[in-house]
Amino acid sequence: MTGRGAVRLGAPALVAALLLSGCGTSRSGDLGLAPTAPPPSVAPTDRPEPTPTRAAAPTPRATNRPPGPSTTASTGTHRLDPVTVELWYVRAGLLVPTRRTRPGTVATSRLALTELAAGPTPAEAATGMITLLPAGVEVTRIADGMATLRVPSVGDPATQRLREAQVVWTLTQFPSVRQVRLDDAAPVDRADYADLLPPIVVTGPIPGERVSAPLVVTGTATVFEATVSVRVLDAAGRQVATGFGTASCGSGCRGGYRVVVGWRTVREQKGTVEVYEVSAENGERIHTMAVPVVLAPRD
Repeated sequence: MTGRGAVRLGAPALVAALLLSGCGTSRSGDLGLAPTAPPPSVAPTDRPEPTPTRAAAPTPRATNRPPGPSTTASTGTHRLDPVTVELWYVRAGLLVPTRRTRPGTVATSRLALTELAAGPTPAEAATGMITLLPAGVEVTRIADGMATLRVPSVGDPATQRLREAQVVWTLTQFPSVRQVRLDDAAPVDRADYADLLPPIVVTGPIPGERVSAPLVVTGTATVFEATVSVRVLDAAGRQVATGFGTASCGSGCRGGYRVVVGWRTVREQKGTVEVYEVSAENGERIHTMAVPVVLAPRD
């Protein structure tokens, strides 16, 4: 370069000047602009990512929608786990329980009342179980531990009370329901219908269940000295096992019991599990609850 004030630069100095003039600007090339800061992270949601599965496509991020069947990108619908509900039917004018396992649902109270109105299975009906609840009864609201609904009335007060007791004992199995308001009346709970329970209640096994040894028999009882006895009969009515246990509460109060019994059978056959109290007066079996089952051979 020539002219006044011009400074002649040699080749090395010229290269250094060009390099220094590029400082402070973004670099470019075949890989594009170099980032000057890490990329922004994805905004967090209210719920964590679901546990990874073996699905071919990634599981969608959880949302704030109510629980229910969800759809993945390529594997179809993910179903809820099956749900087991306890149903309280009527037997000889008293409340007795059984169970149902059905496809998963978030509307468990509706499922329970629908199953309750549908009535007992043939095995349950063979023991004398019936239902007094008509179809179509549904909970209208659940809030603050209170379930509200209307139960159609019948002319007989005793029958009406049993019908209400079926509903109350069935609904209060759920943690979200502590009390029930029926037809705008005062709230009630299980204690209001406790007198409708037999001295011995069997919660397991249920009628028609296939059982194997060792068998765990469970329930509640209010019996003399809290002693609950169990025996198992085969298809011919022969006694194949006996046992006894103590309820968690003695005479005059109801407590839970758990009795384990075992047997040896050579073939699968119908049988009966009897749970009873031994009379303190004459040693006879009283307050017997008989549960028909299928006895599986012991391995």
